[in-house]
Parts: sequence; structure tokens; C-alpha cells
Amino acid sequence: MTDMTSFREAATAWAAGGTGDRPAGLAARLGVRTVVLLEGLSDAAAVGALAARRGRDLAAEGVCVLPMGGAMSVGRFAGLLGPAGLGLRLTGLCDERESGFYARGWERAGAPPEGFFVCAADLEDELIRALGTARVEELVRAEGDLRALQTFRRQPAQQGRPPEQQLRRFLGTKKGRKISYGRALVEALPLDRVPAPLDGLFAGL
Repeated sequence: MTDMTSFREAATAWAAGGTGDRPAGLAARLGVRTVVLLEGLSDAAAVGALAARRGRDLAAEGVCVLPMGGAMSVGRFAGLLGPAGLGLRLTGLCDERESGFYARGWERAGAPPEGFFVCAADLEDELIRALGTARVEELVRAEGDLRALQTFRRQPAQQGRPPEQQLRRFLGTKKGRKISYGRALVEALPLDRVPAPLDGLFAGL
């Protein structure tokens, strides 16, 4: 277990109502200065992949990437870790429909309201549009999921939907698929076409 994993797990347990002490001592020992609050594991996979491509070791820089398991938890995490809690700097990435949870969480934590970045729909949508549907379909083929995609597209509910929406929905149809594609899409992305919310997040780290 890496040290940053220890901090992430301690913070998650405390935010879930654990009875242990706040992970303040661990944060100080590790030099944690910034926490990136993300909705889920697929977002964390994408952030990790872009960090690797840009040659950045976020943990060594004192940055903890923390997937919360849903945007509705952001208030608890922000209150624990942000200026009103451990005093750490907060940043994050969220879906457009969840931005209200983030805004309220940031306000509760006493954090600057411009500290998080909002995707037009979600991060997968941003990455699919940046890559283009043809390139994403190549990746689906390379991952061995082309037949599953073709079957999915024949479903009545998918008829008439734009290809971008079909691909986005497809990524969420199997457990773990969004995580693996969160990484794969970023690894295939030209570095001059990183979506603005993701690029903005890294610019501030």
C-alpha cells in the first residue's frame, strides 16, 4: 500500500462516519497539500493516465486523487479536507448535472468557488468528442468490445441516437468498463486535444 493510498483510505473512512481520528497527522507527514475530489473510479483512472503521460507524479507533488463514490458525498469530503477542516486546497472535476453538489460542498468547506471544473455532460463525453467517434470505435475494437457495441447499438432505445451518445452510454453498460476506458481514452488522446475541464484541472495542480 502506498502512503497516498493510506491517506485516501483514511479520509474515505472518516468521511463515511468512522470513529477514528481525522487523518491530519498522516496528511502532514506525507506533505499533502491538495486533494482532487472526483466522482468515481473512471475519472480517477483518466486523471492518473494523463498524469503519467505528462510525466507527473502527483503523489510526490503532495496531490491526493480521491474518488468519492458519487457526487453527493462531496459535501462531507470537502468539509473534512478543505479550508474548514484539514486546511488542504481543494480541486476537482464533476459532471454538469452534479455541479450543484460541488458548489454547495465548496461553499460549506470555505473553498474558492472556482476551484472545480465542470464537464459538459461527463468526462467520457468530453473525451469521446475530443477523440472523435471513429477513433473511439477503433479503441473499442482493440479492447475486444466491438461485437458488444454492435449488439448494443441494435437495441431499440439506441435507434436515432447520435454515435457520440451511443458510445458514452455503452461505456457504462458493464461493470468496470468505464474505468478501463477512462484510462484507454486518455492514453489515445493527442496531448494538444485534452478537454478543457481536464486540462484546467492539471493547470492548477
